[in-house]
Amino acid sequence: MIIAVVLLAIFAAIVALAVARQAKAQEAGPDRQAFRDLYEELIETNTTLSEGSCTLASERMAARLLAAGYPASDVRVLVPTERPKDGNLAAVLRGADPTAAPLLLLAHIDVVEAKREDWERDPFTLVEENGYFYARGAQDDKAQAAIWVDTLIRLKAGGFTPRRDIKIALTCGEETSDTFNGVSWLLAHHRDALQAGFALNEGARGRLDAQGHRIALEIQAGEKIYQDYRLEIENPGGHSSRPVPDNAIYRLSAALTRLGAHTFPTEPNEAVKAYFAALATTNPTHAADMRAIGAGDPRQMQAAAMRLSGADPAWNAVLRTTCVATMVDAGHAPNALPQSAVANVNCRILPGHDPRTIQAELERVLADPGIAVTIPGNIDPTSPPPPLSPDIVDPIRRVAGELWPGVPVVPSMSPGATDGRFTNAAGIPTYGVTGLFADPDGGGVHGLNERIRARSLYEGRDFLFELVKIYAN
Repeated sequence: MIIAVVLLAIFAAIVALAVARQAKAQEAGPDRQAFRDLYEELIETNTTLSEGSCTLASERMAARLLAAGYPASDVRVLVPTERPKDGNLAAVLRGADPTAAPLLLLAHIDVVEAKREDWERDPFTLVEENGYFYARGAQDDKAQAAIWVDTLIRLKAGGFTPRRDIKIALTCGEETSDTFNGVSWLLAHHRDALQAGFALNEGARGRLDAQGHRIALEIQAGEKIYQDYRLEIENPGGHSSRPVPDNAIYRLSAALTRLGAHTFPTEPNEAVKAYFAALATTNPTHAADMRAIGAGDPRQMQAAAMRLSGADPAWNAVLRTTCVATMVDAGHAPNALPQSAVANVNCRILPGHDPRTIQAELERVLADPGIAVTIPGNIDPTSPPPPLSPDIVDPIRRVAGELWPGVPVVPSMSPGATDGRFTNAAGIPTYGVTGLFADPDGGGVHGLNERIRARSLYEGRDFLFELVKIYAN
C-alpha cells in the first residue's frame, strides 16, 4: 500500500512537471524557441581573435536571413582579403521611402578570450541554469547581435514594410581594435553598409539591484575615450651584488604610486548630470549627492562627487577621467640590476579632452623626467555626444513604460569604449540602447562565467523589436 502511494505521488509529480514544461513552451511559443536556437548558434560559434572566426558567424547569421526570405543582394558577408576570419555581416530590410535616412542596428560578434580550465562551464557552450544563460558573449555582445538578426526575421515574417531602410551590421574586432576593427574597415571600404541617419548599439543596459529588481533603464549618449600609454625607464643596470639607489624598478614603482594617489577633476557632462538627477529618485541613500551632481552646483559638487566615487566605482568612472596601471614588465635577469622597467597605463578619458593633453598630465603626475610616456598605436577618433532629442528618447520611454511601468529611463555616458566612437566620428549619431537588464556585478562581462538572466534576454528582445518598429516609421 505504501509503495503504491509513493509510486502514485511520483507519477503525479512527473505529470505536473510535464504540464509545467508544456505550459512554459506554449508561453514562449515557436517564435521564442527559434530565437533561442539562433542565439545558441551564434554563442557556440567561437569568435575569439586567437581561434575563432567572425566570418563563420556572419555566414551562419546570413543563412538565417536568406532562409527568412531576404534576397541575396540585401545580405552580404564582407571580408577583408588580408584577414579572412574577420568577416562582417551587412543586411537591409528595404523601406518604402528611399529618401528617408536609414536606421542602423549595430552589434559586434567578436568576443573576449576565455579559457575552458578557468570557467565553471564550457565558455563556448550555451548553458541555461537557474534562470541564467552562461557563455562567453552571453551579454557582450552576442545578445544584441542575435536580437538584431531575429528582429529582421520577425519583421519579414510579419510582412512589415518600414518607411525607412533598416540596416544591420554585425562586425568583428570591437574587442581588439588595435589589431583590426570591422567598423573602421567598413567605413573605409563599404561605407554604404553603415551609412544611416542614426544607429542603435550596445553600451547602456538596465540596472538591477541585488535582488533582481529593476532600478533604471539607461540610454547611452556618448562614451569615454580609450587610450593606453606606455611608461618606460632605462638604466645601465649592473650586478645585483652591488646595488645602487638609481634603480629602474624603484623609480617606476614610485611614479606609479604617485599616479595611484592622483584623482582627475570632477567634470560631469550634461548626460552624466541628467543621469544622476534621474537616478536620485531610485536611491534614497545617495539621493542628495546625486541631486547635487545633477544641479551642477560647484559649491556642493566636489564633495558629493567624492562620496559617490567612493560608493560605486561605476559612478566614479563617469564623473572624471581615470587612469590605471594595468601591466608591468621589468628586469632581464634575477641576478642583475634592471636595465629597464615598463608599464602600461590605461586611461578612460572624458569627451572633449585630447589624449595628448592627458599624456602631458601623466608626465606631470609621474614627476620623473627619466620616464618616457608615449602613446602606442593610433589615437581613436573623438566626437561630442549625440543629442538626446525627443525623437530619440520619447519612443524609448514609451516602450519601456509599457514593459516596465515605473522604471525610470535615464541618460548615461559609457565609461568603456564601443564601436560607437567610430560611427559618431563618422557623422552617424549612435545611441547605446539595449533593454537588457544586468546584475550589479556586471554579469561577468570580460571575466569568468559571463551570464545574462534569461528573463532579461527575452524582455530585451521584445523591447528592441517594438522600438525598431517605431523608429522605422
